[in-house]
Amino acid sequence: MLEHMDYLPRHVLGMHAVGSVTNKDYENALHPLLSEQVKQNGRINFLLVLETNIQNFTAGAWCGNIEIGLKYFLRWNKLAIVTDQKSFREFSHLFKYILPGKYKGYPLEELDQAVKWITEK
Repeated sequence: MLEHMDYLPRHVLGMHAVGSVTNKDYENALHPLLSEQVKQNGRINFLLVLETNIQNFTAGAWCGNIEIGLKYFLRWNKLAIVTDQKSFREFSHLFKYILPGKYKGYPLEELDQAVKWITEK
């Protein structure tokens, strides 16, 4: 499930992934929020807190992830991934070679630092 972290500043979209994450989560929770983020700010500052095993993402969710990356290709400004899954944090660093913008990975214990970085203008 993807839960909106609605306490962040308006120029930042935050999502918290827990349990199973499906393509419907992307369609119902993430797509509308990303669209609104682009309308309001023109750019996307995205914080993903991943407190579920990456294996809990269905194949459809992975496809949705790729689709979102491409749909908003030139809109990415900052992306912070917060997870204790070191391999996923390291994988997220590959985004800097594929998508424009800045990317950082943080362990869960550094969530405050991730929020600070992603909210800086």
